[in-house]
Amino acid sequence: MISITFPDGASRSYPAGVRGAEIAKSISPSLAKRAVAMFVDGKLSDLADPIEEDANVEFIDRDDPRALELIRHDAAHVLAEAVQTLYPGTQVTIGPVIENGFYYDFYRAEPFTPEDFPEIEKKMAEIIAKDRPFTKEIWSRDEAKSWFEKQGEAFKVELVDAIPHNEPVKIYKQGEWLDLCRGPHMTSTGKIGQAFKLMKVAGAYWRGDSTRPMLQRIYATAFASKAELDAYLHQLAEAERRDHRRLGREMDLFHFQEEGPGTVFWHPKGWTLFQTLIAYMRRRQQADSYLEVNTPQVLDRALWEMSGHWQTFRENMFVTMTEDERVFALKPMNCPGHIQIFKNGLKSYRDLPLKIAEFGIVHRYEPSGALHGIMRVRAFTQDDAHIFCTEDQIMQEALRINDLILSIYKDFGFEDIVIKMSTRPEKRVGTDEAWDKAEAALTRVLEELEARGFKVGLNPGEGAFYGPKLEYTLRDAIGREWQCGTTQVDFNMPGRLGAFYVGADSEKKTPVMIHRAMFGSLERFTGILIEHFAGHLPLWLAPVQIMIATITQDADEYALEVLAGAQAAGLRAEADLRNEKITYKVREHSLAKIPVLMVVGKREAAERTLSLRRLGTQDQETMSLEAALARLADEATPPDLKRLLDSAPEPVRAAAG
Repeated sequence: MISITFPDGASRSYPAGVRGAEIAKSISPSLAKRAVAMFVDGKLSDLADPIEEDANVEFIDRDDPRALELIRHDAAHVLAEAVQTLYPGTQVTIGPVIENGFYYDFYRAEPFTPEDFPEIEKKMAEIIAKDRPFTKEIWSRDEAKSWFEKQGEAFKVELVDAIPHNEPVKIYKQGEWLDLCRGPHMTSTGKIGQAFKLMKVAGAYWRGDSTRPMLQRIYATAFASKAELDAYLHQLAEAERRDHRRLGREMDLFHFQEEGPGTVFWHPKGWTLFQTLIAYMRRRQQADSYLEVNTPQVLDRALWEMSGHWQTFRENMFVTMTEDERVFALKPMNCPGHIQIFKNGLKSYRDLPLKIAEFGIVHRYEPSGALHGIMRVRAFTQDDAHIFCTEDQIMQEALRINDLILSIYKDFGFEDIVIKMSTRPEKRVGTDEAWDKAEAALTRVLEELEARGFKVGLNPGEGAFYGPKLEYTLRDAIGREWQCGTTQVDFNMPGRLGAFYVGADSEKKTPVMIHRAMFGSLERFTGILIEHFAGHLPLWLAPVQIMIATITQDADEYALEVLAGAQAAGLRAEADLRNEKITYKVREHSLAKIPVLMVVGKREAAERTLSLRRLGTQDQETMSLEAALARLADEATPPDLKRLLDSAPEPVRAAAG
């Protein structure tokens, strides 16, 4: 007999070889009916798998979030069966689960199109409705190859050959149809449900090799319920409506062209937005004792070798050679340059922590297929900073960075934040002892943040090559997650580059370096903001805050007076004096997402008033010029300056107002 222990701590004895389905049935018929899979000592398994020795067992039903991957995995098999049923002669290859869904790659002479999707979805629904059981069989390697060869499934034959010889060849059946698969699966096709949808078709080379056959990849998604599927499809539609590339064109912010792949051509309005973000961050950093610097774009290969970048990051670096055969690289990171500034002049423990910040432009090679608007580029600006400190100062500095990052995100409307710790990657520099110290330090910080009530998590193996890090992931208006800020503890690079300070004992000591970014990439953060606000940027961020539009030429002179008053109040304003209908002007400036439209005509000029219209509303408010400018100037004050003014003595506020 073996002992099976359940999540509540209770145990029962069963004969060796008992299957999960039998255990569930022995507990209750309802559990046997609900359960679709089980965890055996933490490993997800089929309910039909035998258990040969003592184990911890947990059953899950299809509504458990952990079952979603199974739903999608099973749906991929059903998609493959549906395609082969409808289009005989189609070869199947692989069909993995991916983020937000799954795909299956097919080999077929005729191309699939989205017009084929309704018929395929109908056939999938029929297969699911038949509720055929998933059954697993173990075949010999020769048996599997022979069967797939007879079916004309050349790709499956190759996959059988690729299975390590110490692993079994698993075949999963659903009725008469079968597939080569590692598993596990739920109990039957009916457990998939009807909340699935085919999304798109694309090309993909077999095994990702451009010398191999081109396959057709059908992307799809599936959820446990129709409501979850509908919510996801709504999010996709919202994401398309908010796409920063489209809004960037409509708002005249930036463009790309082939001569500079992955690099942004900022237009005046886009550059104004970009510089507004930098000005905000500069104020926040200066208030927290950061010293702003600037380091060279191009540095000798030798420095990158000493820092460890050449060995671990070379494939992402842009490299050039001069006529005298010196090899240089465009900087992919700012940290080695900041260490050179730290090394310039003797530093004492009394100088620590020393905070060096830079809005540093870095270049990293990204494959062409990975480029995505201003979200994924090859040249970008980091709000980068490095804090040189002692080991004893790590906790206080990391917590101070945390408070600053969260305060900054709150100013932009992001309050749902998750903080995750990323630990040592396989490809790294430094000793295990140094990594142990760095991870222990950040673990203490993460524990303190969790104790304060913040959402925390782990990303094993996702740290930088020089140190572990905390990653700040924010959730936008439509529920998408974006990883932005980071705090990285580095015991390696300062020593590799010869940085030291003189300790209280007059001995040389190597500083700890905390790498810190808050926006991360300013280009990417700008794209996130555009999509989060759907282009309706808060007044303080908008490149053009006010457009003064005339109804008639009789109001031109007054419109220019309004423009001068707005600019004198520090507002970014423009005037549209064109001889066009006011409805045309309103439509055009609304498309450009200008937050405030001031409409003036002959009557407004005579009364020194204006008609105020906000983006996204048809309502108009008639106000005096002075009152409108005072209200808008207050509204357009950046949040950090507003807090500063609100906390200032009354004489200071009066002078500023």
